[in-house]
This record gives sequence, structure tokens and C-alpha cells, in this order.
Amino acid sequence: MTAHVHRRGFLAGVAGVAGLAAAAQIPAARATATPRPAGYPFTLGVASGDPTATGAVLWTRLAPEPFAPGGGMPRRAATVEWQVATDARFRQVVREGVAWALPQLAHSVHVEVDGLRPDREWFYRFRYRGDLSPVGRTRTAPAPQAGAGGALAFAFASCQAWDSGYYPSYRHMAAEDLDLVLHLGDYVYEGGIPADGGYRGVATPDVLREAPRDVERWRMQYALYKSDPDLQAAHARFPWLVTWDDHEVQNDYANTESQYEGDISVLRAAAYQAWYEHQPVRAPARPAAGGPRIYRRLRWGQLAQVDLVDGRQYRSIPPCGWGEAQACPEAYDPSITMLGEEQERWLYQGFAESRARWNILGSNVMVGRLDHDGAAGDLLWHDAWDGFPAARNRLTSAWARHRVSNPVVVTGDWHSTFVNDIKRDFDNPSSPVVATEFVGTSISTNGDGEVYGPYYGPMIRYNPHIRFFDGDRRGYVRCEVRRAEMRAELRVVSTVSRRDAPESVYARFAVEDGRPGAVRTA
Repeated sequence: MTAHVHRRGFLAGVAGVAGLAAAAQIPAARATATPRPAGYPFTLGVASGDPTATGAVLWTRLAPEPFAPGGGMPRRAATVEWQVATDARFRQVVREGVAWALPQLAHSVHVEVDGLRPDREWFYRFRYRGDLSPVGRTRTAPAPQAGAGGALAFAFASCQAWDSGYYPSYRHMAAEDLDLVLHLGDYVYEGGIPADGGYRGVATPDVLREAPRDVERWRMQYALYKSDPDLQAAHARFPWLVTWDDHEVQNDYANTESQYEGDISVLRAAAYQAWYEHQPVRAPARPAAGGPRIYRRLRWGQLAQVDLVDGRQYRSIPPCGWGEAQACPEAYDPSITMLGEEQERWLYQGFAESRARWNILGSNVMVGRLDHDGAAGDLLWHDAWDGFPAARNRLTSAWARHRVSNPVVVTGDWHSTFVNDIKRDFDNPSSPVVATEFVGTSISTNGDGEVYGPYYGPMIRYNPHIRFFDGDRRGYVRCEVRRAEMRAELRVVSTVSRRDAPESVYARFAVEDGRPGAVRTA
């Protein structure tokens, strides 16, 4: 079979899966027969996500044998019961029902619960035959008419290569009092897993040694990552907003193109399907022939608006070259895009309509400029917004044009921490600062020994808009948004070689209402 025919056949199958995904949203009859699994079905835990003022998505997957074909489930549709209660003992159940778990979607379950009261916590669980899932906790956002008082406490994280180390940061995060977690990409990595588990030193099944190329193998990749008890705990404790970056498909890809193998449409479609099957996301993110839509907006009363974007699926091929390369005039062509025309229109319309005191943009790659060589040239990293300056200028122009209140970008990808002033036009040194950016380090990627301080450190002097840089630590960023300011803490762990590694606050920052740019406070 030729590659072209294989791609066409696969994408036709995706359209069929989209219909099945839609059917999975339809409540199932309680009397539907449920096949008996080989063992405990909730090995991958539970999760919630995409909260609104009246609901959230509840997720689980039936996978009694996560590394067996089909997760160890019979290839038949199953029904799963779910409940939402006001308390962890489920003495007061307020919503319940039965949902489909379809083999075509890896027996994953996505329940979109609605009709809950705003601005409070809820508890949920699933039942399959005689087995109960772990109990999860989620929460609803404040009502849209709620004022800008109160607070939004959230963490953001990214980059958690399994074989780079454990996830002690999630262990600490799960003990926090948070409203929300933003995951900004590289939830899984596309490589095969070493026999010894890499930095973890734990033997892995033979089936995981080769890199994932089809949906069944991608499912196993997600199952491996989601088997981590600390990641499960953080998912069960808070609702998450999740986007992807590159490693959920292939390093530095753009749209359907790879610098290594050209057209990766088939690989991307399989990877996107497995992503949907393993994340607490709403129906628009399900597999579809035209591609899933994962960009979305969360309103936290009138205090905050969070826009989470997809910076991979629609981007142009970098016009100046893949990765590190000199800047070039072609990148200023207005047709060159990071987000795609439709997503840009949605984002900027949201800016225009926002009445929030704080406007937070979740980005998979860095918006701020990082000049690598100062006056010696224009050497930049073109996988980030530096490779798309015309698109970045449209973004900063939209903030200014719509007088967006307190724009702040939170970013993943770099395995390092940056705190950046975002200029209206980075090509003009006197251009005003229009926004603030916090770039978080990795949860585990690069482990303890591979650090970026020596690489990026000498570049910082060429970039006076970079207020802070650290390239040597693993962790996440905890943020608290209030009417008068937004605070951010860099939470780091001493090592990722142990699950129980201690955590400390390495640095603290504040952004004052009405004054773009972060100030270090500790």
C-alpha cells in the first residue's frame, strides 16, 4: 500500500471515529451489557478539566492491562456509571448518569457535567461493574457576573519526559490549594522508552521500546505516563486545562510537516486521537477529519480570562529554517502564521470582548524575543514566536488596539525559566512594554544533569527585556491572581531522581495592575 493511500484510508477512518466520539457523549442505558475486564479497570486514575461556572469534564479510561492491545478490555462498547457529589463520601449526590466507553476510543470516558453551582468544589467518581474508581475533586468557576474580587490560584507546567526522571513536582502540587492547573505541552514524548526506564531506572515492557507510530502504540505511551502516581494525584485534585506542543507528535513539527520526514499527517492523526482519549477535554477536541479544535477560553468571573491556544496544528512552516537560524525578511510576510487565520480571529475577538481585569494567554512556546548573538547577527530560535515576527506583531497589536487589561502570557517548552517584558515591536528597542511573560521550566525533561544555564546564560545580556533567567532547575510555577496584582512563584525540586524530593521557592515575582512587566520580590 502506498503512503498516500494509507494516509487517505486512515483519515477516512478518523471521520468515522469522530462520529463515534459524538456517540460517546450520549448517555447510555443503564441496562446495557458491560464486558468483564481482566482486572481493576481504573489503573490510569481519573481527571477533570475545562471547568465552567456550571460544570466540568470528567475523564477516565478503562485499562485493566494498559500495555496490552485494547488496554486489556474486550473489543466491545461498555457503560460506566458516574456520580458528582458535594462531599468526598458521596452522601449528597447531585448529578449521576451512565456514559459510553467505546473500544474505538480506547474505552475512554468523557462526561460533560452541567447544572452545578458556580464557584465551589465538587467530588466525582466512576463505577464499572463492581469496581469503583478513585475519587476526584474538581471545581466550578465563579459566575460570569461575579466581580473582580476574590482570587484565582493556578499552577502551570510542561515537559515531563518519562525517562528523564520522576515527578516530585506533581507530588507537591497535589498538596497545594489550587483552583486550576494549566498544562502547556509535551505531556508525553514521542520516543521509545529505554529498557531500564532511563533516569528512573525501572524496567519497562518490551512493547514500549520502539517509538509510537500508530494509535495503539500512542495509547500505551499515554498509559505509561499516566501510570505515574503523582501525576494521577495532581489530576485527581484539580481541574486541568491542557494544550499540546510538539513532542505529542514529533519534535518541532509545523502543521503536518516535519523537518525529518516531510508529511506526517498519518502520524499526527494517530497522536491527536490518543491525546484526546487521555485528556479531560470537551467534544470539539475529539478526532475529526478537519482536525480537532483544542483552543478555548475560560472566564473566571470578571477577575480573569484565560485563553489557551494551539500553536502547532495551524502554524506555517518556519520560513527562515527549522530551529536555530538567522532572521529573514520572509518571516514578515503577513500570510505567515503561528495560530492560523481562524484561531487568530477567535483570539482577538476574545480580546475585544473581554471585561476581565487580568487576561492570561496560555502559550506552548515563548512569545518574547531571545537574540542569540547580539550585534553579531540576528540568530534566533525559529520554532518559537521568534520565527513568526509578523504573527507576533499582530498579537501585540491586538493587545494594544483593544486596550486589553493586564495581558500576561504563561508558557512552557523551554526547560528553563524566563520572565520577559513583551514589547509592542521587538525590532524597535524603544517600543513600549505591552505584556508580561512567565516561561516555566520542565517537570522532568533534561533531568538533573542536562542544564541550559551555560547555553542560554551568555545570551541574556543581549536581551534587556528578559528580567530573569534560570536554566538549571526542574519544577513548575504557582500563580495567584487578585484585583491589584498577579504573583508568581517558581517552585523547584532538588532532584527528579526521587519521588520524594523536597521542594523550595526559588524566586517570586509580582505584576501590578495596570503596569506591564514583572518585578522580582524574593
